[in-house]
Amino acid sequence: MFKNVGKSTIDEINLEKGFYVLHFQNESENIENFEREIDSTFIQIHFCLRGKSKFLFNDNSYSFDVLDNRSILLYNPQITLPINLEIQPKTTLISLLISIEKFHSLFSKESGYIPFLSDENSNKKYYDDAEIKPVVAIVLQQIINSNINSSIRELYVKGKVYELLSLHFQKDENADGEYCPFLVDEQNVLKIREAKKIIIARMAEPPSLQELANEIGLNIKKLKEGFKQIYGDTVYSFLFDYKMEHSRRLLESNQYNVNEVGTQVGYSTASHFIAAFKKKFGTTPKKYVMSLNQ
Repeated sequence: MFKNVGKSTIDEINLEKGFYVLHFQNESENIENFEREIDSTFIQIHFCLRGKSKFLFNDNSYSFDVLDNRSILLYNPQITLPINLEIQPKTTLISLLISIEKFHSLFSKESGYIPFLSDENSNKKYYDDAEIKPVVAIVLQQIINSNINSSIRELYVKGKVYELLSLHFQKDENADGEYCPFLVDEQNVLKIREAKKIIIARMAEPPSLQELANEIGLNIKKLKEGFKQIYGDTVYSFLFDYKMEHSRRLLESNQYNVNEVGTQVGYSTASHFIAAFKKKFGTTPKKYVMSLNQ
């Protein structure tokens, strides 16, 4: 299936029964919506290569974002998780929908370190949020650029998806502990998500770790461990990256000068903001704005 709506495209490839690839490309200035029924036997893995997307559940009462260069894995055998997706402008997203039966057949020997494949967790819901590895990003781009002869395209994409899955779930031998820690306590997950919302809403004057832990009702150890598990980074490292991305978008809007942008993201002096921006992007805010105008 291939749909082209203005500057937006949705490409769906049916690799085999219980195995689908969706490619969303929104080059427009508008939010694009996509809905698809999917039953509870499917694992969903969403890779956001660029931009941002929002998934809505339970009649829009619950939502979460898939941010730039991050992937999200969802599995809940207890309820259906139909895709109700808001694709932000300038976003590239690839989604894999794979039945648990098919997934088991691919990874049966690796169930020891893929938590939701173990007998203990077979009927539990699973969630994972991780940064896209560079080697995975390369394969995703190859899938996107697969404009080869249509008669063999599905075979090519299928091979690349197998490669993608093997790289995504490859165990890092240097990592401490188990791969993809299993967050059984949903309440703790919700508290960590609340912590993220708090620091983003108050980025100009963020709370201390102790204040944040008190506010969400977790001790500091669980806050730090949980935040790292879900977002792949420490609280303040995540906040730094978010502030820099936010400041870049403010500069791109041409509505604020460098001092105003620095103040909005919490820097008391322009020199501190300029140093932080250069550390993140390798150039100063002023030079960045000049490059946009060119």
